[in-house]
Amino acid sequence: MPLQYIQRILRADVYGVATRTPLEEAPLISSRLGNRVLFKREDLQPVFSFKLRGAHNKLMSLSEEDRQRGVVAASAGNHAQGVGIACRRLGVQALIVMPRTTPRIKVEAVRALGAEVLLHGNTYEDAAVQALRLAEQKERVHVHPYDDPEVIAGQGTVAVEIQNQCPGRLDAVYVPVGGGGLLAGVAAYLKYVRPELRLVGVEPDDAACLAAALAAGRRVKLPEVGLFVDGVAVSQIGRETFRVIRNLVDEVITVSVDEICAAIKDVFEDTRSVAEPAGALALAGLKKDVLSRGLRGQTLLTIVSGANTNFDRLRYISERTEISEQREALLAVRIPERPGSFRDFCHALTGRSITEFNYRYAQADEAHIFVGVQIQPAGDDRRQLIERLRERDYEVLDLSDNEMAKLHIRHMVGGRAPGSDGELLYRFEFPERPGALLHFLRQLGQRWNICLFHYRNHGAATARVLVGLQALSTEHDEVAGFMEGLGYRCERETDNPAYRLFLR
Repeated sequence: MPLQYIQRILRADVYGVATRTPLEEAPLISSRLGNRVLFKREDLQPVFSFKLRGAHNKLMSLSEEDRQRGVVAASAGNHAQGVGIACRRLGVQALIVMPRTTPRIKVEAVRALGAEVLLHGNTYEDAAVQALRLAEQKERVHVHPYDDPEVIAGQGTVAVEIQNQCPGRLDAVYVPVGGGGLLAGVAAYLKYVRPELRLVGVEPDDAACLAAALAAGRRVKLPEVGLFVDGVAVSQIGRETFRVIRNLVDEVITVSVDEICAAIKDVFEDTRSVAEPAGALALAGLKKDVLSRGLRGQTLLTIVSGANTNFDRLRYISERTEISEQREALLAVRIPERPGSFRDFCHALTGRSITEFNYRYAQADEAHIFVGVQIQPAGDDRRQLIERLRERDYEVLDLSDNEMAKLHIRHMVGGRAPGSDGELLYRFEFPERPGALLHFLRQLGQRWNICLFHYRNHGAATARVLVGLQALSTEHDEVAGFMEGLGYRCERETDNPAYRLFLR
């Protein structure tokens, strides 16, 4: 099987649209991690993603008769652009079905390439079903984004370039995983020419379909996937890609959204390029692997796979990055309610930058403040900061790892209501799409009065809502059962200390 793919990859025709992207050393992240880190810059392709390689190779493999009939493809964005640019070059009509949740920048880029775009469904799977239906109805060729030997071979040309650009020492390669096309192509070639190489796939922890398949020994379908890393938001690994990958990959690492956001910043600091979440996914896995294994002095390569992200997502990415990298501490502090107390508190933070400061009058003799403070990522600087404040008799609560505080409370400090003793607080997550918030409110119904509500568009694909309900104490169990039955991700937050300090 590997030899079959080696031949396909070496014959792959991708450079009609693709470029040979550079392999660059990343000096800043290399110095921080104590390893030589290399970036394979697929974000520098004409459509800012590696996907045009596989798309072009697939189109070049078609007969002239098939090209004349046109093609249909489903994509969350990058494959669509690859198909679009290949079709424009070859004069082929393209119909691209994209989920409604696709970042606007990708939709507009596909239309600019001359392809017809149909927005359908809320996930890649929804779009894929519709694309297959349309391909059959219109008698067009379906171009799969990953589960096709010619697409896999096209993506495998990335590995050929890596081998030519890095003939010396190379200890490990980290590859982002969605449906598995890139990892299958890279694995087939690199494991053939360098069998000693450690090959690592990296997935978001809320879309880890390859990790689930390897654990089960077969392809499994995830019941739901996170959409923030839209470029790899796939619920099931491809059939052909899994056949190739399962015996070639050495390990699969999963990473959190916060870790991915931090990796986006790392890419920017070394390249001044803004990677999309999927583009920085593999670097997040590399960093996690270095820390968990204690790797030192090795040569590690990561594929920066794309740079197509909406600008308004950057505020969310920036917000999550500082805490993930342990560069910011979020603290709740009780201070005396008297003239000069703010000045005294700031004096206790001499030498540190305050990133956020929220205050609301609490009672006659004390105030509660919500404060963000810059800290050093190395060592135990956060603990030392808290100890220093406590030595000065401040009562401090560390909220740096409190998800509700990070998402909601920091934007709501001061929202107290008299007579809220019976209030119940719940935090929800659901896919962000047109009409989703209205649908959520309809599901919530009118049985219990809503006494607190916070929703903020984070520029992400997941909506996050905080809801307070007024209910009698005898109804609390009934409310809990009702909430669980709504079908949304839900956490009860009534006892969350951040809520009790600032909103209760």
